[in-house]
Amino acid sequence: MIVKIQNDNIFNSKCQTLVNTVNCVGVMGKGLALEMKKRYPLMYEAYRKHCINKVFNIKTLYLYRQEKDPWILCFPTKIHWRNPSKIEWIEYLLKHFVETYKQRGITSIAFPMLGCSNGKLKKEDVLPLMEKYLSQCDILIEIYI
Repeated sequence: MIVKIQNDNIFNSKCQTLVNTVNCVGVMGKGLALEMKKRYPLMYEAYRKHCINKVFNIKTLYLYRQEKDPWILCFPTKIHWRNPSKIEWIEYLLKHFVETYKQRGITSIAFPMLGCSNGKLKKEDVLPLMEKYLSQCDILIEIYI
């Protein structure tokens, strides 16, 4: 297990999987999500269909696998894009990630600060939570601050 704190752009990561912080209504209109939508339009369409069909919600993770790296893990930090994130949602999904990353085939992953930009959570609350859970994994994990 290695958790590295990176002060860089997540798109410079060499990790197999990148985390995309999203909402549950199928909109990627700002921040990291918007950039992911521009770079990976097929991922966006698949995520949007999951939202429209109500198979994606605040307690699910959606892994978009593409032929070549990176895979994209859609990690919901809020229900609607207009609303703030909640720390309890972040914690629930971090636990879920730790329980399921091996089954998903994730071998290395890069996380942004979950819910801290457009979600309005504080880095000093979220980073310790991320480190607590992600340090339980036995893969390379980068956290971009």
